[in-house]
This record gives sequence, C-alpha cells and structure tokens, in this order.
Amino acid sequence: MGLDILLVAACALIDADGRVLLAKRPRDGRWRTVGVPRRQGGAGRDTGSGPDPRARGRAGDQVAPKCLAPFTFASHGYEAFHLLMPLYVCRTWEGEVTARQGQELVWVRAKRLADYAMPPADEPLKAMLRDLL
Repeated sequence: MGLDILLVAACALIDADGRVLLAKRPRDGRWRTVGVPRRQGGAGRDTGSGPDPRARGRAGDQVAPKCLAPFTFASHGYEAFHLLMPLYVCRTWEGEVTARQGQELVWVRAKRLADYAMPPADEPLKAMLRDLL
C-alpha cells in the first residue's frame, strides 16, 4: 500500500505591482503561497477535509473561480505522504487580504522569492513564478 496523497491547491495572489503574496507558517517559519488543503486518500479516496480550492484562501481573500488561472503543479514525496499541489495564479480578488490564522503576510517581488525559505515542494515554484512575472 502506497503513501496517502495530500492534495493541496495553492493560489499565488499577484498584485497590480507584480508581487506575490506569501504567508509564514507558524509551525516552522517557512513561507508559502496561499493554499487550501483538500486531502485525497490512497487509491483516490476523498477524505473530505478542506473546502473547494476555488472558494476561499487562507489569507482571507475572496477569489471567484473565473479569476483563477491554472499555472503549474508540484509533486513531492514526504516521509508520511505524497504531496500533489496544483498552483493557480490570481490577479483579481475582492476584499482586503488579511491573515486568518495570525500568520505574517508579505508581498514579494518575484525576483526576491529566492530569499524566502519554503517547504521542499514549494521550492521549484519560485523559479516558475519568477519566469512568469
């Protein structure tokens, strides 16, 4: 039996100045784009935890599905699970972006993403976002 798959849809919010929103994870101090977890169990079983990734991000942003553009994905094997993370980009949202769980938020220019420590699965996304912007 293989590892469970953790499906985490992430969304890179990009502001009018071409900066990407990052949130600092309290548990390890690493930065990441806004994500909405949805676990997918082994053999395709949906464990049902987490909302639709198009609905609402952790940072408090209101994102309409029509504003999301599929961009790329990350696939990374951790010891306890395998992470599959589609990454969307969004340049339009409603409301003020605020941290829902007390995380530190920062808007970062794409060329400065390399300065921010991210989880292993997120590292390849830095160069892709830099090239996009």
